[in-house]
Amino acid sequence: MKSKKSNLKRMDNVGIVVESLDKVVPFFTELGLQLEGRAMVEGEWAGRVTGLGDQRVEIAMMVTPDGQSRLELSRYLTPPVVADHRNAPVNALGYLRTMFTVEDLDDTVSRLQEYGAELVGEIVQYEDSYRLCYIRGPEQILIGLAEELNRK
Repeated sequence: MKSKKSNLKRMDNVGIVVESLDKVVPFFTELGLQLEGRAMVEGEWAGRVTGLGDQRVEIAMMVTPDGQSRLELSRYLTPPVVADHRNAPVNALGYLRTMFTVEDLDDTVSRLQEYGAELVGEIVQYEDSYRLCYIRGPEQILIGLAEELNRK
């Protein structure tokens, strides 16, 4: 099958629905993301995009240090949240996690533990390429962390 030229320009952001922006924003700030802005998104126009009808959502947009990727944290005021997938195991269907590359995995995990993060399993090394782990942060948000190893 001959592939057609894609119109895709970039991945703009990943969205995570949370109960408290005040608990989650500091966690991602400690990880190294910067708060780009915080705003209320509401009204019929927004509901036409999401299919939820009239909605009121507080969002915080976090940006990675390179300015290329964003994480949109959303707190729904109306309509109310209808499901909670935060305690799903890592092999559950649907959204799983977002992976971040860090300079020093041990230091990052240690700092994030001060914000309530817990290792899901353990820190492991994949060949001579990466050290990796999954952690659960505030509100049981699952993220992956990877440290690239120097190749000799």
